[in-house]
This record gives sequence, C-alpha cells and structure tokens, in this order.
Amino acid sequence: MELTNRVIDWRSKGKTEEFRGRRIHVFQQGGEGTPILLLHGFPSSSFDWQPMLDSLPGRRILAFDFLGFGLSDKPKDHTYSLMWQADLTEELVRRNYPDEAVFLVAHDMGTSVSTELFARDIRGELGFEITGAMLFNGSMILEKATLTRSQKLLRGPLGPLASRLASRRVFAREFGAIFSPEHPLTSQEATDQWSLICHNGGRKLGNKLIHYLEERAKLTDRWHGAIRDWPGDLSFAWGELDPVATTSVLDAVLELRPSATVQRFPNLGHYPQIEDPAAIAGAILKAESAGIR
Repeated sequence: MELTNRVIDWRSKGKTEEFRGRRIHVFQQGGEGTPILLLHGFPSSSFDWQPMLDSLPGRRILAFDFLGFGLSDKPKDHTYSLMWQADLTEELVRRNYPDEAVFLVAHDMGTSVSTELFARDIRGELGFEITGAMLFNGSMILEKATLTRSQKLLRGPLGPLASRLASRRVFAREFGAIFSPEHPLTSQEATDQWSLICHNGGRKLGNKLIHYLEERAKLTDRWHGAIRDWPGDLSFAWGELDPVATTSVLDAVLELRPSATVQRFPNLGHYPQIEDPAAIAGAILKAESAGIR
C-alpha cells in the first residue's frame, strides 16, 4: 500500500538518521524551553503526535519512529528488543540535544522503553538527563492489561501466520475498538495508520514487533522497580475508557508509585493524543510545569 498524502506530508517535515546501520525517521521541532521527547507505542509511530503539535507551538520537540515502525527501517532478521530501542533513544537525544536535559513523554510501548531508561538512570548508566516524565496508557503492569485479539494471536504460535494475513479491514476494526465512543477512529486516520504499518514491508512483522510483551514479563522486577524507585518527577495521564491499558493497570502502577500525580480523562480511550490532542498537549505542559523546581 502506498503512503497517504498526510503521511507523505509528515515525512517531508522529518529527517533520516542512521543508528547501527539502520535508517530512523526523526521529527524535530525548533523552539524554546526544555526539549520534549515523545516516545510512541505499538503498532503505530511518531505520526501519532502530529495532531497535537499545533497545541505545542514554540516548543522544542523530538519524536522518532522506533526501528520496525512507521517510516524507519523494518529489517526482517532483527530481534526487536526494547533494550535496542532504549539504546536508540539515548543516541538520538545525545545527538540532537548534547548536554541538555529533556522532558520525557511516552505512550503504550514507549512507556516500557521509558522504564528501561529510568532503570539505567538509577544505576548511573543513562547518557542524558531527564528533568521529568509523563507516561500514559501503557500496559506497564502486564498481568493487569487486557490484550486485544490481534495482540494475543501475534504473541502466540500462530503469530507468523496472523502477520501474513493482516488486512486493513481487520486492522481498522481492532484499532478502532480501542478508541473511545465519543472520539472514534476516523476512516482517514485508519488509512494513514495502515499505510505506515505496511510501509517497507512492515505488515508481516507484527509477530516480531510484539516481542516487547515478553520483555515486559521477563524484566518485571527491573522495570517495576524503576517505576517505584526512579528519583525524578514522574506523573501519569490516563484515558480511562482504554480497554487495553485499563484503569486496573493505572491502579497497579500507582501502588508502585503512590506519590505520583495523575491527570484522568474519563471520556478518552487508548489513544488520547489522537482522540483529543489539545487535552494531551495540555497535560504535557501541566506535568512539565509541575516538575520544574
């Protein structure tokens, strides 16, 4: 499938950087203040952030597509580890904001990349400084999450077959089901997202990309401990109608971090930044300002 016009426009606003021989699509917005680092989720890309940029005018922003996602390379022979994605994140921050701290915002899979960054920071191994962080709608406590049917299929023994048989119709149905009733997935958004998934042969990689769920299980102690013990200013925002990263996930996260503040959105689902971009942009600015000392 060819890229849609909106995606082509998004691509034109970005650049390509290389990391370990792989091409990574990077978007950077100039401006003032502490740079805001945006980490996207599965199965989408940095395109998710495009709707809210108008609500963050004049702010420095760095967003990119993880390897295997969106407009970045999608090698078939790669083991898609969140450790690799965390290495990529470190390198891109160091390149684009040398000797500067960033404010971290992450959604879905990006929240697990974030907890790995926190774990490295606790151990004095992180190559940049995080001034604060806001995480939202990510299944950080995996046993409390409710996976979609597609996620279960991709994760299981039929994963390779499910990837090969993936279609726009099935994707639109499954993806649309995690949006809220008041802010449904539009046909245009579904087509944009599907074109990004299919780009560079990505349609057949779903079973490989979902490997991050196994890491969430394997690295539970490390990543849960990072949520609990990271000394930085950590807050959460949550679309409470999310059928995947449910409020049960949020409750479990808050058991680890009871002092954290939460911005709740009772009428939003799993993709608040697409459903109500102005609301999530406002949440980012509020979380950042609360963390300024």
